[in-house]
This record gives sequence, structure tokens and C-alpha cells, in this order.
Amino acid sequence: MLDTIRVLVVDDNRAMLMLVRTLLRGFGIRSVVEATDPAEALAAMKNAAFELIITDLSMKPIDGAEFVRHVRTSKDSANPYVPIIMMTGHSDRSSVALARDAGVNSFLVKPISARTLYLHVNKACQDDRGYIKTRTYFGPDRRVKESDTYSGPRRREADGDDGMLDLDEVASAGLKGR
Repeated sequence: MLDTIRVLVVDDNRAMLMLVRTLLRGFGIRSVVEATDPAEALAAMKNAAFELIITDLSMKPIDGAEFVRHVRTSKDSANPYVPIIMMTGHSDRSSVALARDAGVNSFLVKPISARTLYLHVNKACQDDRGYIKTRTYFGPDRRVKESDTYSGPRRREADGDDGMLDLDEVASAGLKGR
């Protein structure tokens, strides 16, 4: 399955790009495109479709979180639903929250191992969570486990149009989102 996906790797550290590319190819992924900054990555996304993005958090002049927000919310985004793995050497709570709030599917702390990267890639490629759209967030549903038996006032319901839950619409209908 991995041999058919196209991956975009974004990192301003060339050694990290080479390491991630080598590991991905070791997993059987044949198509890996590298970008040394978010602007280069966005240009690559206009020219090719990607099934997965792996990006660093700490880059300049645009950081990885801003890049993810652009991918998720920009009107000219090539694919706002693409799974995104955020890599960073910063594992503090604020960095994790920044990445999560930007809309990443997965958060990977450096230094990375082949096993950990493989697990994150597999999980991201098989992630079937829906996407949530509000005024301040667009990205994968943050809930890890769904309960079909919960029917309380905070139960989320899909809108049926595009399979995405729009919490702003739910709130305007008098229900509260989580």
C-alpha cells in the first residue's frame, strides 16, 4: 500500500530531509518530494497531489504550524484534507497544542526512529476520522474514540453534505459542541 503514495516532506534541515526520505523509501514509498521551506512546499502542492505531508514545526520565515493552517484553510489549498504529520524537537505542551490546533493528524518528536516514523505514517494513511470545521479550527476530529451509545447534549452529528461536521452550524442551532 505504501508504495503507491506520494509524500511531501518539509524541513529546513537538509540532513533531516535526507533521513526522512531514506526511511520512507525503506518503507517502500517510491515517491518522496522534498521542500526546504513552506513556500517551496506550497508550490510543490500546486504541481502534484500528495497523500501525506510530513513537516517540521520550527522553520523560518513561516513555521510549520502556519504552513499547516494554510494547507487546511486557504481558498487556494490543493488539498485541505491531506494527512499531515508534524515533526519537531520541541515536545513541550505548548508545541503540541500549537500543532494540534493548526490541524495536524499526528505529532512526532525528534529524534525520530524508523519504527516510530513507520507507525505514524501507517496511522496517518489509515486515519478515517472525519474533519471538523469551525471559525477557528479546520482539521481532523480530535476525538480518539467515538461512542455510538452517547446521546447527551454534546453529541456531534454530521451535516450530511460533505461528511464534515460544522460546529458553527451546530452552535447556531442551539446545541453546544464539545
